[in-house]
Amino acid sequence: MSDKKRILIAPLNWGLGHATRCIPIINALLSQDFTPIIASDGVALALLKKEFPELGAVQLPSYQIKYPKKGKNFKLKMLLDTPKMLKAIKNEKKQVKQLVKELKLDGIISDNRFGVYHKKIPSVFITHQLNVLTGNTTWLSSKMHQSIIKKFKECWVPDFKGDINLSGRLGHLEKSELNIKYIGPLSRLSKRDLPKKYDTMVILSGPEPQRTLLEEKLSAELKSYKGVVLFVKGKIEPEQKITEENNITFYNFMNSEELEAAFNESEFVVSRSGYTTIMDLAKLEKKAFFIPTPGQYEQEYLAKRLKKSRTIPFSTQEKFKIKKLEKINNYRGFIGFNNNSTTNFEDLFTLFHSE
Repeated sequence: MSDKKRILIAPLNWGLGHATRCIPIINALLSQDFTPIIASDGVALALLKKEFPELGAVQLPSYQIKYPKKGKNFKLKMLLDTPKMLKAIKNEKKQVKQLVKELKLDGIISDNRFGVYHKKIPSVFITHQLNVLTGNTTWLSSKMHQSIIKKFKECWVPDFKGDINLSGRLGHLEKSELNIKYIGPLSRLSKRDLPKKYDTMVILSGPEPQRTLLEEKLSAELKSYKGVVLFVKGKIEPEQKITEENNITFYNFMNSEELEAAFNESEFVVSRSGYTTIMDLAKLEKKAFFIPTPGQYEQEYLAKRLKKSRTIPFSTQEKFKIKKLEKINNYRGFIGFNNNSTTNFEDLFTLFHSE
């Protein structure tokens, strides 16, 4: 076995955002002579295996997160799914204990996987949600989340610490005993000066059935759209599929290199208001239109916050009509956003050399 330090990196399988924002971390670990080992389940694991086929990968228990068809049932569905999640977390803890022994791990980076930590090796929790918004139970869900974060040696928040930031009250506490490090936004993409090929790029992700419901709605609405559209469905399947229908080119998925080119070749982006997407758009200084996942408080909060600051317009899924895309021109987008901050991975990774 190599004498390089072995770091388990484990994103939550909740859409694709947690997995994609781990890509720059995995690349940084590789460039600084660590051996990353991927651990997740479902589409998150499939995506990272496609991006890093040469790396070791471990399947963790699934949290079995599914969204309700109606947004108003979101909180109830999450409550009903809690026993399944707690069982998965318990099994995850057991498996991590075994992995630490078997793989001789030197460190752990968990992106929102609650059971992926170990008392005897440096364990890091990545989250942009120090506060977890759940309506009138926000105080309780936030306290519970913070008590989980306390079990980790450090908490890395992918955002800026100051007043100009992307996550607002989600990622900033008035006072805290947590060992928080603001590491700057994480994105696997870079801004490039490429000729425009598409008027609008649609990119979907997130748990079912909401991903499919939005795909169906947008596919129907875009039939009357005059511009050239690139539509990335966010379905991680064994083979890439490309189909064309009038003015729309559909992809089931794209890898990071293809996505970076596509974003840079598109005038506007239509997507969910997930935090990873927001970090990508800020890095690329894009204009966009958001359709938050129905009932997901975090995405609704982020969309409202960006609309209020005249950055990005949004619509609910139910009320979305293609004509609403015209509003994009009345908002500034992430043009000129302060994205000069780069994450100091060398400094962050000293944690794994310290023990």
